[in-house]
Amino acid sequence: MELRQGYKQSDVGVIPEDWKDVKLGEIAEIRMCKRIFAVQTNLTGDIPFFKIGTFGRAPDAFISCELYREYKRKYCFPKKGDILLSAAGTLGKTVIYNGEDAYFQDSNIVWLDIEHSKIKNEYLYQCYQTIKWASPEGSTISRLYNGIIRNTKIPLPPTETEQQAIATALSDVDALIAGLEKLIAKKRDLKQAAMQQLLTGQTRLPGFSGEWEMKRLGDVADIRSGGTPSTGDSAAWDGDIPWCTPTDITALAGKKYLHETSRRITDHGLKNSSAELIPPDSIVMTSRATIGECAINAIPVTTNQGFKNFIPFDDVDVEFLYYLLQTQRQGFISLCGGSTFLEIGKTQLREYEVLLPSEKVEQTAIAAVLSDMDIELAALEARLAKTRALKQGMMQELLTGRTRLV
Repeated sequence: MELRQGYKQSDVGVIPEDWKDVKLGEIAEIRMCKRIFAVQTNLTGDIPFFKIGTFGRAPDAFISCELYREYKRKYCFPKKGDILLSAAGTLGKTVIYNGEDAYFQDSNIVWLDIEHSKIKNEYLYQCYQTIKWASPEGSTISRLYNGIIRNTKIPLPPTETEQQAIATALSDVDALIAGLEKLIAKKRDLKQAAMQQLLTGQTRLPGFSGEWEMKRLGDVADIRSGGTPSTGDSAAWDGDIPWCTPTDITALAGKKYLHETSRRITDHGLKNSSAELIPPDSIVMTSRATIGECAINAIPVTTNQGFKNFIPFDDVDVEFLYYLLQTQRQGFISLCGGSTFLEIGKTQLREYEVLLPSEKVEQTAIAAVLSDMDIELAALEARLAKTRALKQGMMQELLTGRTRLV
């Protein structure tokens, strides 16, 4: 392919002619904290101690102020604005050190000391996110050794002004992503609080009064099990009848409705197994190993034996029951007893009691409030996904010089 005018082929791909491809070891020194042993940590110290994978979350333990001051005085230590890099576990996970008092696990967390180099830390942080770490031979690695880090190349604009412009543009999108993530977390918390209030009758919607009723689940819905046709019977498989497994439910990632399944069975498979056809607007719920994961099936569906399925009676709103079942997971798990392999039976579920409004219209009104919150969350999550995709596209353009900002 012919190169665009003003660009050249390099070890990091096509970049502008005035850019360089440089090794990280040429622009900075690799540093790491002095090792802290487990016996030196505790739960009551003053200084947070972090390990791999806990960047930005609660600390794993704490160390004393005395040990922190001693190690910080004797050994190299990151400065505010330095980029910490995980060298084991989740390779290449990065965070900008905020300068607060904290200690980090020794050689599993490294940073580049670029105090005297001609590269902006903010630009390097964005570059880190695009690196596909590999050994010199190109093979997959489980740890970033110093030599691998030193020899890894990145594209480098000629001036700090251009580096900063790129970093600022990408950081602005990072801030938007962080804001959306924070807003989504808040909305999820609000939904959980609303479920706790509305599904227990602690808060009533305007226009509704009267006592709620305690009912057995067997009086709320027809509860049916699933089954699996013989895997050795080829005539039972690859038909037109959707057949649901727990993987189909987890793939929904919290979405309410099940519209398709990864596998299907034939009418022969249905008739020659314990599988049952569950009508639309029912609830399929995992009942083995993972307990209480629910979805409303928008299509007729069968399930494997790892499900208990609820066909609501006429006086029960299906969406209300869906939300109600989600609040009962711990209660369902408690029915499984001390078994290593958790499973809840149909008889146990039939006798399980739940509190619900006696009037279906109130159930529907509560479900509508929670559904509106779900719709708002889905819109925010879609916006977050688009923003993340925008960031990836911007990185491809800006960190390769295809689009120049100065």
